[in-house]
Amino acid sequence: MSKLKERWHELADIKDELAERDWFMGTSGNLAIKVSDSPIQFLVTASGKDKRKRTDEDFLLVDESGRPVGETQLKPSAETLLHVEIYRKTKAECSLHVHTIDNNVISEIYGDQEAVTFKGQELIKAFDKWEEDAVLRIPIIPNHAHIPTLAKCFSSHLYEDSGAVLIRNHGVTVWGRTSFEAKKILEASEFLFRYQLRLLEHKPNQLFKVV
Repeated sequence: MSKLKERWHELADIKDELAERDWFMGTSGNLAIKVSDSPIQFLVTASGKDKRKRTDEDFLLVDESGRPVGETQLKPSAETLLHVEIYRKTKAECSLHVHTIDNNVISEIYGDQEAVTFKGQELIKAFDKWEEDAVLRIPIIPNHAHIPTLAKCFSSHLYEDSGAVLIRNHGVTVWGRTSFEAKKILEASEFLFRYQLRLLEHKPNQLFKVV
């Protein structure tokens, strides 16, 4: 099996699993996985597709600028430039972007602080934070309608080969050195967002401050 086909199936399996969680409402969200380093090429979800279905047109191959490689009628996802920045600046192999109610509400509650911070939570270990007093800070950036501007703002938070960034009232983008790591970070992020919302229901004053 060629690497392209192998990566295609790898990304399709992730898409199927996330679709079962109902994380692709209204065709939202996009996924990407790197196929080659030199030149940079990666598979990304095609725009406007129902991600709950598995078809031969779910993904297309794009280059380091986010342009399709070869002739195709498919259009890359609107946020492809975010994935471009990830693969340009990190050694990540997979990046995932989903819109959920939980991550949107969290991004609005903490948007003015420009980050949501978690401490003392077991699942921050998914971010390779193992110290007993470790703190996880997930940045929140403005939802710029102009995608190049959004990508530039997003890029300023790409310091490591794995991580997560919230876009205010838009969604979360995560990346990892493998598809397994990216999915792990996404699942951990969504758990933390839901946990924090439940906590606020019972302790309205429990707003973690930016560290």
